[in-house]
Amino acid sequence: MAMRWHQAMERALYGTDGFFVSGAGPAAHFRTSVHASPVFADALLRLIHHLDGVLGHPSVFDVVDVGAGRGELLRALFVGVGVSGEPTRSGRSGLIPARVGSPETPTTTATVRPSPVNPLKITTGYGDSYASDVTVGGSVPLAQRVRFTAVELAPRPDDLPEQIAWTDRIPAGVTGLLLATEWLDNVPLDLAVHTGTGWHYLLVDPTSGEETIGEPVGRADLDWISTWWPSSTGSGFRAARPAQGSSLTARSRSGCPETPTDRTPLPLERVEIGRNRDEAWADAVGNVERGLALAVDYGHLRAERPVDGTLTGYRAGRQVPPVPDGSCDVTAHVAMDSVASAGERVARCAYLLGSQRDGLRALGADGGRPPLSLAVSDPAGYVRALAAASAAAELTDAAGLGGHLWLWQPVGLSADRLPAGCAGPIDTAAPS
Repeated sequence: MAMRWHQAMERALYGTDGFFVSGAGPAAHFRTSVHASPVFADALLRLIHHLDGVLGHPSVFDVVDVGAGRGELLRALFVGVGVSGEPTRSGRSGLIPARVGSPETPTTTATVRPSPVNPLKITTGYGDSYASDVTVGGSVPLAQRVRFTAVELAPRPDDLPEQIAWTDRIPAGVTGLLLATEWLDNVPLDLAVHTGTGWHYLLVDPTSGEETIGEPVGRADLDWISTWWPSSTGSGFRAARPAQGSSLTARSRSGCPETPTDRTPLPLERVEIGRNRDEAWADAVGNVERGLALAVDYGHLRAERPVDGTLTGYRAGRQVPPVPDGSCDVTAHVAMDSVASAGERVARCAYLLGSQRDGLRALGADGGRPPLSLAVSDPAGYVRALAAASAAAELTDAAGLGGHLWLWQPVGLSADRLPAGCAGPIDTAAPS
């Protein structure tokens, strides 16, 4: 039986046997920044330490991961902060040192400058994690104050450290960092087409993916379309799709050739109505009492909406038609400026929006090649640094994962307390 897309996505992704609830989890089907490299978690460790200082080392520092998958990111942060009792020196870190001079500048692992966002420690970038046992002004070490919470509808993994809480709803009163990495793209949404009688919802058969035209769009969704997705005038972009392949596909924003599918879209102007995502993000931000809500996703802005939509599917490392039968991921890019505006109204603090490239570089992962002189003074260190730089380069590649957008929404903080340079110049002005 045909139904609206948001209903079909809700059942296919989060129903009893839904794609994200049952099975091995997202990592078995596609690669996100979390799965691609430890550099991503290392950068977020920098951010955690930065926020801890900005917030005055609160008695409890929350790290909440919304849409946590099987807890991969929180596991990495858990070990990095040192809660597990393991040594903070791991012997293999993805942290990238800031470049010092030209590639020929003599540099050793002990002379890299301190991180501007983490004054607690001089980072070498070649094997050290954070010194979480350092105290500042008599404060209790972060490892003793941090509280990790995974928000996910799937059952709790058996091997998840017991110190990581597992819940199906965002906790209230968060002080610290709320993360939403590639969560909003899976918040169910409706699709609509413009006919001779106005905008109508698209209906989909969940077993075949076949679409038909349904009832007229409701007032709230119509207002969203007119505000955030103006009628196409030939501008905008045709959303690029990651190419199919035998390895896991990264759900990137652009840069890969268009992938043919056997799903033929209706020959009408299509929109992906983001109102549900606005409400989901506003609700998430509303649970932050003080700190930062950070959304990382692939998306677009009002001035350049995709002319034919972005809805697609992923299964077992390949892009597939978006059939909402529970066998594959069903995802669409996020209208990030609309989401940002909704969160800002709740937080009553200005947001910043930039690329993943900007965000990771501000947090020390710039993908820069280590100085060649290090190959002479510390050959093993040079090899480790080169590998880490290569990993960071993948995450900061503007044609791939580096093109993801980072939405920084402070709560109870001004935007100038965030890491310098975390967001580049992007026009996100709301329509008048």
